[in-house]
Amino acid sequence: MFAWYRDTDKPQKRAFWAAFGGWTLEAADAQMFGLVLPTLMATWHLSTGAAGTLASVTLVFTACGGWLAGWASDRYGRVRVLQWTIIVYSVATVLIGFTTDYSQLMVLRSIQGFGFGGEWAAGAVLVSEYMGTRHRGRALGTLQSGWALGWGLALATYTVLFSLFPEQWAWRSMFWLGALPAVLVVVIRRKVTDPPLYRQRTAKAENRASLWRIFKPDLLRVTLLGALLGLGSHGGYYALTTFLPTYLRTTHHLSVLKTSGYLAVFIAAAFFGYLTSGHLADRIGRRRNIMLFALMCLASVVTYLFLPISDTQMFFLGIPLGFFSAGIPGGLGSLFAELYPTAIRGTGQGFCYNFGRIVAAAFPAFVGFLSDRLGMGASIGLFAGSAYGIAVIAAALLPETAHKELDAPALPATEGSAPPFASAR
Repeated sequence: MFAWYRDTDKPQKRAFWAAFGGWTLEAADAQMFGLVLPTLMATWHLSTGAAGTLASVTLVFTACGGWLAGWASDRYGRVRVLQWTIIVYSVATVLIGFTTDYSQLMVLRSIQGFGFGGEWAAGAVLVSEYMGTRHRGRALGTLQSGWALGWGLALATYTVLFSLFPEQWAWRSMFWLGALPAVLVVVIRRKVTDPPLYRQRTAKAENRASLWRIFKPDLLRVTLLGALLGLGSHGGYYALTTFLPTYLRTTHHLSVLKTSGYLAVFIAAAFFGYLTSGHLADRIGRRRNIMLFALMCLASVVTYLFLPISDTQMFFLGIPLGFFSAGIPGGLGSLFAELYPTAIRGTGQGFCYNFGRIVAAAFPAFVGFLSDRLGMGASIGLFAGSAYGIAVIAAALLPETAHKELDAPALPATEGSAPPFASAR
């Protein structure tokens, strides 16, 4: 599964680890919120609706940050923008540890979200352009697996700190540790450069990126379908994971330690889901891979949240749920990169991946408000299931891009999903 890594040279490895490190540490910072949410709700007497709104506002700013950072990476360079986004979310995360009320938390979570969205947009396009066509899916799937690793780091930190310290200090300490990603910027500044493909294609003035180029007639269809795919992927994921720790603690009355155990199973399965998705994206095609994982996500969500199952059964069902929920985002990076030319790749990739976050931003809020009427499990399942259905439809309508050289035309969806195998650049 990691054979692709042996075929990479030193600049490719450096680019991969820079993006992987930023994404992993971003995930750790991002997932802290869901873990400490039950504590904040109890300490600040927040309703589930207020908590969901806080998550939703963060996602809106994440989406805006992703689109703008994608455009900035086209205009000013992949590496430079990657550095700045890491600094933004690191500083905001540390400051969250000093907040004293809901409004302060709202402002800083918004700034944090802006950096979150931007980091993926710059990092994913950096890796996409460094990797050859043979291994792009595997490399981007492995990059995406850093999210599971970061979530695992956050969970381990949560378990240790909440076991050793009172809750009012434990949650603050988690955010103060968010200063660590800033150290990565020093390494990036010294070791990583923009891809040769980017430098070649953007040397001319006429290749300057435009925020709106992706909406011109020749790209409008793939942009709209890509945005719908982003909606399906993120809508399902955020509806599911934002309130999953709260669901386990309040609906199933699990302790902090047991909640951590259940989430650990989910996270470990997600890690392998990302890797498998990247591998399959290169083997069976981008579209088929995403459709497969979306359909299995739908089945897993229904089983996990709607069927009467015991706590033990829920523990083991967290394996397929975590595995399949990771598969869709695990396949998005390579697909989106291959849909757009180099001069606007960051803009297009950043928009499609993050547009879903704007619409999906409403999902945690809706889950929070509807949980009082339908129950938290049913509310999560309703929105997550609907989102995964959207992902299936959007993937089916997009063109196949597997093994396509960057900047070459994509195959129409009607021509199948297994074009001739191309060699790496």
